[in-house]
Amino acid sequence: MNYFVIGDVHGCYHTFENMITKHWNKENEVLIQLGDLIDRGKNSPQMVKLARQLKEDFPDRVIFLKGNHEFEIIDHVVNQPNHNWLRQCGEETLRQYEAVQRDCQSDVNWMKELQLFYENDHLFVSHAGISQQSANPFNEEDSFGILWNRSPLTNINKLQIIGHTPCEEPKYDEQSHSWNIDTGAAYTGYLTGVKFSHSGEMIEFIKEDTDARDRNS
Repeated sequence: MNYFVIGDVHGCYHTFENMITKHWNKENEVLIQLGDLIDRGKNSPQMVKLARQLKEDFPDRVIFLKGNHEFEIIDHVVNQPNHNWLRQCGEETLRQYEAVQRDCQSDVNWMKELQLFYENDHLFVSHAGISQQSANPFNEEDSFGILWNRSPLTNINKLQIIGHTPCEEPKYDEQSHSWNIDTGAAYTGYLTGVKFSHSGEMIEFIKEDTDARDRNS
């Protein structure tokens, strides 16, 4: 099986749906999404609904990873309130949930179970990567951990694929042997996907312009 890895979606439901409809080969590709399904864009509840349906329909072909925005909404619901999240984008996300009358608690329970990374012998896929500065990168509250890191990555002798830090275009770092594919879909950017072989060889990049119905600008 090959891999189709998609960067931070941030509520861009229509954009994500356009991308997978046109470009995901369900017969021979595992779909991996890097986290941050919610916030910033205009359709967070719809995006989570689609993600859950895809995971149910294709349990062995679809992987959604946890991002820091999933961590923040979980923290808000479990340990209310998360003022930082509310101030940055959470209030708008909660309004979106109210508008479509979707059960936020149910989605949060689903997010709690999301895995932090996917790896094989050649690839390591996560939201923010394995930092040089983190003693325990899998600590979800560590600012240098796998959900939050923005510092240089360490070379783990596998190709790392990350998002989290928006770039104008996909960015390769030779020293850490990593690709950042977060291209700021919710604003003036676009959604990026990249296809890899099982052995970590890059096949192609996919660019999907952000659908106007998703953009928060």
